[in-house]
Amino acid sequence: MESKTYKLGDRLVLKKGHPCGTNDWEVVKLGADIKLKCRNCGRLVFIPRIELNKKIKKIIEKENEDAS
Repeated sequence: MESKTYKLGDRLVLKKGHPCGTNDWEVVKLGADIKLKCRNCGRLVFIPRIELNKKIKKIIEKENEDAS
């Protein structure tokens, strides 16, 4: 299975939408479980890393502010 790497601040698009109507999430905390914040309503959820790897559609990496 392909191992995905996440960084704090990365935006994730999941396959299934949140009840508030969006599927856009931000990585808030890393570990065995990953804490995500809904970018529409602000809801926080913990998802096990293995489960998240299956639910992810696309990773939008955090833009580096130092780059010119």
